Amino acid sequence: MLRRLRNREGLTALLFLLPSLGGFAVFFLIPFIMGIYYSLMDSPVDGSFAGLANYRELLSNPVFRRAAVNTLVFTALCVPLNMALSLGLAMLLNRKLPFRQTFRIAFLGPLVVPVASVVLVWKALFDLHGSLNGWLVSWGIAPKDWMESSAALFVVIVVYLWKNIGYNMLLFLAGLQNIPADYYEAASIDGAGKFRQWRSITLVYLTPTAFFVFIMSIINSFKVFRETYLIAGDYPDSSIYMLQHYMNNMFKSLDYQKLTSAAFLMAIAIVLLVWILFLAERRISRTLG
Repeated sequence: MLRRLRNREGLTALLFLLPSLGGFAVFFLIPFIMGIYYSLMDSPVDGSFAGLANYRELLSNPVFRRAAVNTLVFTALCVPLNMALSLGLAMLLNRKLPFRQTFRIAFLGPLVVPVASVVLVWKALFDLHGSLNGWLVSWGIAPKDWMESSAALFVVIVVYLWKNIGYNMLLFLAGLQNIPADYYEAASIDGAGKFRQWRSITLVYLTPTAFFVFIMSIINSFKVFRETYLIAGDYPDSSIYMLQHYMNNMFKSLDYQKLTSAAFLMAIAIVLLVWILFLAERRISRTLG
């Protein structure tokens, strides 16, 4: 009787999941499988099997290598900065400060403001004749074309941090508020200083939250193409030419072989990275347990 009831509940759950599974299959799984297929062909129409030739050609392409290095550098710079700043803000707003609730709400602003309207502000700020250069000229400093120089990377980093710090800050804040205050009182009685408490209590109990924030920060770093594209266009400065720019330009030129090969390599890199992080988090959890 119990087994029959469980089977019925499982069937009911599957019926409710069918629309989501169907949408996932139609819009994600099937296109992904088709992309793998096209990456192994020499032409999307009446093509023949080419094996790994498209991947060899892609890896020998200097433009692709440049885009891959830029994406790696951007992620390596942004993710630690994002986590450090969001954790610092969360610890600051976890204290009893005036207007604390107002600051918490203000940091959520970038999540609800449309990207297209925000980009206009960033363009007006960092344009050659924009506000920032106007301030520099008033201080006797020569203006700089921010988006057409190596400084474009720092502009995109600022945009990424502005967009993502608030959300991660709230996650860290929720994690901090779930740590029992008794632990800090007991540590203080035992003679532990503030830094020792932060290292042995705060960081330890924030491990699951930090892992989730780390994963989301990496994923969001691959989504910065939207802002970069709207600010700098199809072919920005070489310092911010990302993998998404490369794939977008291959799509416009109808080079499906390079497009699908680059997309598949990017997917493999993300999956491997997340898998390694899951293994590391599981090992850390066992150690703490």
